[in-house]
Amino acid sequence: MNWKSSAATAICIVVMTVAAFGQTLPNPFFAMDTGTRDATHKTPAEQVAMIKELGFAGIGPIYHGVDDLKQWFAALDKAGLKMFALYVPLRLEAIEASITSLKEVAAALKGRETMLWLYVTEKGRPPSSTDNDNAAVNALRDIASIAREAGLRVAMYPHTGFYVARVEDAARLAEKAGCKNLGLTFNLCHWLKVDGKDLDATLKAAQPHLFCVSINGADADGKDWKVLIQPLDRGTYDVAQLLRRLKKMGYTGPIGLQHYDIKGDACENLKHSMDGWKKLSARAAGKD
Repeated sequence: MNWKSSAATAICIVVMTVAAFGQTLPNPFFAMDTGTRDATHKTPAEQVAMIKELGFAGIGPIYHGVDDLKQWFAALDKAGLKMFALYVPLRLEAIEASITSLKEVAAALKGRETMLWLYVTEKGRPPSSTDNDNAAVNALRDIASIAREAGLRVAMYPHTGFYVARVEDAARLAEKAGCKNLGLTFNLCHWLKVDGKDLDATLKAAQPHLFCVSINGADADGKDWKVLIQPLDRGTYDVAQLLRRLKKMGYTGPIGLQHYDIKGDACENLKHSMDGWKKLSARAAGKD
């Protein structure tokens, strides 16, 4: 082989390598407002301006009332960003009050294509209980109906210590309810906290109902939130292999960034995670 053909081969390899790692996943990547607020980013407008500059597709805030929602909508519409999910409760000890509140929320979200990010709790029952599934399923059907009329979907949010604590809890209730617009979320930090053992089995249970995913940097053997929730460029857990599994499953839905209780400057933390997302996304997209 002469030097010209060797050089051409080398250039071809470089171009192919750059192309492979230049790929990114198709999933929209949004910030949860657990990590967008700090002393200099207090209002929705300030937080939205920051995440737009950093390259996020939108936000997933906690519900604090209709007036707060209006501020988010104004800021997001101005920036051309989206509210992907809104964190709202279903309290099984207060179902009627929960549904009344959710009717107000659904009316405010109508036409927004925002998911109701539903966490399900009940005082006095252990996490992952099945004892009150009948009431939970009836309530979920009512909520799904309310959401359907507003053109919305509902994604249950498994949360450590809650009635729906595991992905499998949400999958069980979604199966029983049988509503097409009712699904679930895979939350990496909560999965690591309550399980963290068989990712393939958990994703298999989630797949028929998977509407949303949240990720963060984490230590694989972590026990507390300090190490289970870190910026995406930190931690020993291989988030790229999770993203590869999601890609293989055909999941193209939104992926949210969890930054709950990460100390320091919000913008700096989010920069770290956006850098991490770009690298992890390229790794996941570049491999089958």
